[in-house]
Amino acid sequence: MSKRVKVYSTSACPYCAMVKAFLKEKNIPFEDVDVGTNSEAAKEMIEKSGQMGVPVIDIEGKIILGFNKEAISRELGI
Repeated sequence: MSKRVKVYSTSACPYCAMVKAFLKEKNIPFEDVDVGTNSEAAKEMIEKSGQMGVPVIDIEGKIILGFNKEAISRELGI
């Protein structure tokens, strides 16, 4: 059973692209939410993380800020 993963990102963010490439490489399904075009999602991301910067990764409610490969791997058990 895979965990639900949501990536809050923008199209211009290089770290967002790195997070998504890493998840794809590991065959982890995720929902990509572009907070650059979706103001409701941006508000949701800020409420969850307290941050305005991207990427913000939500793994079953556990918030990881930035492209922290170790934290993401640990949370996903990979």
